[in-house]
Amino acid sequence: MKKFIIITALMLMCVLGGIVFLANDLWRYAHSASGADASPEIFTIRSGQGLDAIAQLLHQANMIEYPFKYKLIVQLRGEAQKLKAGEYLISASMTPLEILDKIVRGDVHLFKLTVPEGYNLHQIAALVGVAGLASEDAFYKAATNPAEVRRQNIDASTFEGYLFPETYYFPSQITPVQIITRMVKQFRAVFTDEMQQRAQEMNLSIHQVVTLASIIEKETGAAEERAVISSVFHNRLKKRMRLESDPTVIYGLKSFDGNLTRKHLKTLTPYNTYLIKGLPPGPIANPGREAIRAVLYPDDTRFLFFVSKKDSTHYFSTNLKSHNRAVRKYQKIK
Repeated sequence: MKKFIIITALMLMCVLGGIVFLANDLWRYAHSASGADASPEIFTIRSGQGLDAIAQLLHQANMIEYPFKYKLIVQLRGEAQKLKAGEYLISASMTPLEILDKIVRGDVHLFKLTVPEGYNLHQIAALVGVAGLASEDAFYKAATNPAEVRRQNIDASTFEGYLFPETYYFPSQITPVQIITRMVKQFRAVFTDEMQQRAQEMNLSIHQVVTLASIIEKETGAAEERAVISSVFHNRLKKRMRLESDPTVIYGLKSFDGNLTRKHLKTLTPYNTYLIKGLPPGPIANPGREAIRAVLYPDDTRFLFFVSKKDSTHYFSTNLKSHNRAVRKYQKIK
């Protein structure tokens, strides 16, 4: 009996020793990087891939050693069902535990998308395509889908004007509608309750504000001029004068080679403000915050005309005679 107790005790000690050894070995493994290479690489986990496949792929990419130990750590932590699909920036200098935590958090690699102020839907679609987030055609189709526009409670036929210019970060596994939704959400965050109240005071709808802001955005490259140009358009609208804005004409053309001609100015489209009074039917670009504010808070002027000085600024006039003089001076027309 005494001999049995001694043997049993020795066996228990061996088992406990083995458990301690295994625990220490797993701890060292979990906290030790597989290599010193700190250059991160994109590692993709596809939807439906299980722990076995992920561990093998990490091993093949030289991100971890001993896939069995990695799987054991994941299972002991109860996180086998928490591994999220996506693209991850991972390097061999990260420990298996750091890699696991990143995948469990869903800390996916994000793609940068910068939308400049004044870009239209075609230009934004091209940016999305270059960023690799979606095809240009798929994004443009989603951005001009009236049903989706209505679903997002926008009083328009497309998202033109409502895709707010900003720098965004998106995961690769994202749909065009999700990208659009994020941009519209940013527009609504910028177009504050105060702005909506101000628009009501000016008897303008949000769509009219965005439309005029898009024209102002396209008319000047000088930020300090926005409120002055806004005053010109407000003054012309009050006097029921045509806006006569070149960018609106260009937007309405099916093709444009960069040279605006008299023929273009006489071509009837819904956006030709040389021929049609009032605002065009919708925005011609996606304006930024300051262009929107310029619509709502224009300078107090009597200006009715402006002409480019060809240095990104303009000369403003209160009457046609002064304007024509400025045109001859700055456009060098004899």
